[in-house]
Amino acid sequence: MSSEAQIVSSEAQTTASEAPVAAPETKSMSIIVTKGSLDWAYPPFILATTAAAMGLPVTMFFTFYGLPLLLKKLDLQLTAAGNPAMKMPMMGAHMGLPNILTAIPGVDAACSKMMKNLMEKKGVASIEDLRELAIEADVRIIACQMTMDLFEYSLDDMIEGPELGGAATYIECATQADINLFI
Repeated sequence: MSSEAQIVSSEAQTTASEAPVAAPETKSMSIIVTKGSLDWAYPPFILATTAAAMGLPVTMFFTFYGLPLLLKKLDLQLTAAGNPAMKMPMMGAHMGLPNILTAIPGVDAACSKMMKNLMEKKGVASIEDLRELAIEADVRIIACQMTMDLFEYSLDDMIEGPELGGAATYIECATQADINLFI
């Protein structure tokens, strides 16, 4: 190859390596939130706020028992019954709660208090903080209209930010999303 051809070839390679690379399409995420207990409230909010912080557009659709997570005042309780994986750090070990004990009045409240204290001690953000963070991160929050009607809620009962929508609203979003989660 002549020296002139080598220079042209070298310039072409340099230009090609400096050319802008097309950015991959932005991924998006949708989450159906169906449960409103303390232990079930964390996964959707943590995943939504993390994805939003990573630049993904996120939609959360709150329906049935997940809808109360949008209420202005939260009083979340733990669901200790039927959760054999829940072993709390106590007395230097991890101890599970036999399901039979959850039938005793006040046990769920005591477990909820213990979990809330542990989360505070470990610096885990509250659900209220995660909700606020989701709104600040422009997570689209949809309150299921049918569930609102069924449980006789109004938007006045909810935090600022949710929009009303039904199954069709969510399905329209979900068919466009790359990641769809049911929690």
